[in-house]
Amino acid sequence: MCPRALTVFGIVLPLLTTAAPALSAPRTDSNAGTIHLYVDATEAPRGIVHARLEIPVKPGALTLYYPKWIPGEHAPSGPIADLAGLKLTVGGRPVPWERDAIDMYTIRCAVPRGVDRLDVSLDALQSSHGDFTSGGSSTDRLAVLNWNQLLVYPAVPSTDQLTIAPHLRLPAGWEYGTALEPAAATTGDWIAFEPLSLTSLIDSPVQTGAYHRRIDLSPGKTPAHAIDIACDSREGLNASPELIASWRRMVDEAEALFGARHYRRYDFLLTLSDDVAHFGLEHHESSDNRLGERSIVDPDLVKASAGLLPHEYVHSWIGKYRRPAGLTRSDYQKPMQTELLWVYEGLTSYLGYVLMSRSGVVPPDWQRDELAGTAADLDREPGRSWRPLKDTTVGAQFLYGAPGAWSSWRRGVDFYGEGVLIWLDADTVIRRETGGKRSLDDFCRVFAGGTSGPPKVVPHTFDDVVAALNQVATYDWRGFLTSRIDSTSARAPLNGIAAGGWKLGWADSLTARMKAAESEGKYVDESYSLGIVLDKDGALTDVIADSPAAKAGLGPGMKVISVRSRKYTPEHLREELRAGKGGTEPFEIIAEHGDFVRAFQVAWNGGPRHPILVRDESKPDLLSEILRPKVGPPVLGSR
Repeated sequence: MCPRALTVFGIVLPLLTTAAPALSAPRTDSNAGTIHLYVDATEAPRGIVHARLEIPVKPGALTLYYPKWIPGEHAPSGPIADLAGLKLTVGGRPVPWERDAIDMYTIRCAVPRGVDRLDVSLDALQSSHGDFTSGGSSTDRLAVLNWNQLLVYPAVPSTDQLTIAPHLRLPAGWEYGTALEPAAATTGDWIAFEPLSLTSLIDSPVQTGAYHRRIDLSPGKTPAHAIDIACDSREGLNASPELIASWRRMVDEAEALFGARHYRRYDFLLTLSDDVAHFGLEHHESSDNRLGERSIVDPDLVKASAGLLPHEYVHSWIGKYRRPAGLTRSDYQKPMQTELLWVYEGLTSYLGYVLMSRSGVVPPDWQRDELAGTAADLDREPGRSWRPLKDTTVGAQFLYGAPGAWSSWRRGVDFYGEGVLIWLDADTVIRRETGGKRSLDDFCRVFAGGTSGPPKVVPHTFDDVVAALNQVATYDWRGFLTSRIDSTSARAPLNGIAAGGWKLGWADSLTARMKAAESEGKYVDESYSLGIVLDKDGALTDVIADSPAAKAGLGPGMKVISVRSRKYTPEHLREELRAGKGGTEPFEIIAEHGDFVRAFQVAWNGGPRHPILVRDESKPDLLSEILRPKVGPPVLGSR
């Protein structure tokens, strides 16, 4: 895990009213203990989804919950502000309800005598603000439906004990993808899914769209793997045969890495739009992946976004199957403890990085540049002097939403990138200690392999991680990990890069990966030289603490007007940096801050500076061996 008018196949449908329609779902007799959920997504293109629940109840006090702590988001991020139109009724008569004055996600009511079913109707507003699933999830031509936003549920010892029978209605002509199993029979335009636990339902989002494509990633094999692609345009669905081959290879490489699979089948849900929130969210038998509209047809964007699918796929093993005990909860209201996110997200980031390379979708130099950028970012963070990595995991719930300004002093969710460096280091130690006979691949099979089968959760603790590492290679793993996680350090843990036969170096021009990243993100990054990051309009989105720009007085929120007496453009900035290299005069920047304009004299004459990895010929190239494909010949970039 990174925030119209209705037109379907070119036909403009009549304008729909803002009032929630009465859901004309087929009436059913609720089985004992089964909640029937009807979700009408026909108005998702204009940002609203309607839901109705039939909940078996007993007379007396009843507590209902709106899901608060969403798995994979590591925060109490359930979008309660986007819950609207909540009505409780029995036999058509309203039932008064009241929100808890302390916990806003708790609803209480009293069920009248003689009543055995409560009807609940609600609307989920599809807002364009927020992070992850709280962000934009629908456009005129597609939508992603997360069930946690579409229901309330009664208090139970465990959500595993609640059985839900979901039904779904989509805009006419739209196709869908999900890990849910369709029921044998449907009624009218309602899609019925097989009943399942609330836990499994919330773990199985639905992606749908007018332009939809399903690709088999494991033809003729069991379990089945597929990728469902929904895009705002038909053209954006046209993944190349080479890209599809790399996705298929990713599935094979993952099996070789872990030695077992913990799902009945796996569905990658890939949503392509410039108007939805871009991120990935893991699920046990699927993943919710969202990228820009042209992300699988533009060659540079293909490479720039290639890490998303492997990362979320690895989570099926690391995070869903082997889950930190503090993230294993019996419902969605209990706070999660996130101190092991350096395993959940950090190990996943490393293995996703490795799997991305082994699948062959990017060339080795691209992967090295990716690692160089991660290492350089973390190595120049002054915030390392006061905040240990562990505190970034404990504080994840507020750091995910932290602003970009002064991020190097605050530190953010560094357990992703720093996890890559730590687990690369561990990989090289295992290889060294075993004379090259074992690697972190062996740890993956010990820790997250086991026996293939349907989804289940096996909680783990820090001690379990240490024990599994020692099972692969005897070493002081407890000391190794605690020294990197619990303590502050002025420098990032770069030992793995050095042991891998490389070292951090610098170039005066952008690599292909950096150009693609800047183009996609619409920013300019001179954080390693002047110490500034600018948006497309020249506004400073961040200034690196203790950098030349920070020492000169520049700060986030200012807007650069000129550089060295020349009007600011990204091209002029870099031309002037090159021209001033080796000179003695300060690098002058004129910036405005609100109504004020000032000139800043930045003490920098080193020219543009961008991170790369440089080969250390005195050591074996262990990094290339780690990233080498393990199954079959190379596909795309690894040639």
